[in-house]
Amino acid sequence: MFGALIILAVTVIIGLILWLTHKPGEPAATATGKEYGSTETAVEGEECCGLHAVCEKKITGLTEPLYFDDEELDRYAGREPHTYTSDEVEQFREVLYTLLPEDVYSWGASLTLRNISLPEQLRDEWIMLSQDQKQ
Repeated sequence: MFGALIILAVTVIIGLILWLTHKPGEPAATATGKEYGSTETAVEGEECCGLHAVCEKKITGLTEPLYFDDEELDRYAGREPHTYTSDEVEQFREVLYTLLPEDVYSWGASLTLRNISLPEQLRDEWIMLSQDQKQ
């Protein structure tokens, strides 16, 4: 019981310190110094921290689609992400997992420029691999 009172006292003291040092009207910030939940987009040359509601990265000089030995995916242009069959998803997955780590994000951006939607099943994998490359 005495241990619980010590933990409660420490929690109250820390909370009081945090409350006293917080400036009113100041938004909560992330570790990168940016406001959490902000809808601003990343500026060219800046990395996306992933905490924004909207985050758009630009690849310098990418105005035309790049091909990563994936010309066969052009036939899926204009398709909705949820309409792919499991065999079609596997075609995308095969290309994704044969890319060099530094090419993963560029490949996704190139698909967008080619009006090809990444299958819903692969979106999380692509995001994870794109972020792994940045670390």
